[in-house]
Amino acid sequence: NKHTNQGEKNMIGTIAGILTTLSFVPQVIKVLQTKDTKAISLGMYLMSVIGIFLWMVHGYVMGDMALLIANLITFCLALVILISKLKYK
Repeated sequence: NKHTNQGEKNMIGTIAGILTTLSFVPQVIKVLQTKDTKAISLGMYLMSVIGIFLWMVHGYVMGDMALLIANLITFCLALVILISKLKYK
């Protein structure tokens, strides 16, 4: 949209990145506290971790530090859930 300035575009992207990244925190806390992963889809988390890793690589290749850092944090959080799913089958 030509009426949206660059600062507003960056703010929207920043808010989206923060919310997407933080969305994994409640699940990580719950899994670490309860060790209950029965209702978590292994396939979904496996694909998510791979996809997030690829977004992280894309951020690196493109020189986009915000994309890289947001996906690095998200990757770590999702990986905790994936490892817990494999460990607490």
